[in-house]
Amino acid sequence: ETCTLFSMLYSLKNLRNNHLRTSKQNHTTRKINQNNSRKHHTTMEQRLSILTLGVSDLQASTAFYNDIFQWTKSDHSTDSITFFHLNTMLLGLFPVEKLAEDAQIEGFLNEKQKFRGSTMAYNTRTEKEVDELFAMFVEKGVDIVKMPEKVFWGGYSGYISDLDGHLWEIAYNPFLEIGSDGSV
Repeated sequence: ETCTLFSMLYSLKNLRNNHLRTSKQNHTTRKINQNNSRKHHTTMEQRLSILTLGVSDLQASTAFYNDIFQWTKSDHSTDSITFFHLNTMLLGLFPVEKLAEDAQIEGFLNEKQKFRGSTMAYNTRTEKEVDELFAMFVEKGVDIVKMPEKVFWGGYSGYISDLDGHLWEIAYNPFLEIGSDGSV
């Protein structure tokens, strides 16, 4: 009986979380669809802007990359996130629980949606481009994890999931200059 009760409670919690997530997505999806009523032919350039690793100890992880790899922190680093410039992209280190919070991942959802502690980022040149890409994602049935919104660090971003549950942050970062070739 205890197992059955636990299973029922767990199922109800998942149904509630999925309903809340779906309701929020539907509201934001309607907003984006209203702003972008015509079909979109927006494409993503073939590039990766930032690979962010969720880390358990930011200072220790930063020291690892500084001391072991002898990499130099980027000027984009702050007290809450570390960046290393790698040729045409950035490697980001960010506390794993804050990364999950930013992506609005509430612990274990299912095996496909389990938070893995890393995200890939595609940075755009404008907020409008973020919205246009999300309109295209919605149109194509992509799994939207978090619709675009203004975020605590001063940018505008949302998250999608690929077929295996890998998270992509689609973001406009007003503090990051993107070259004509897509490099950061």
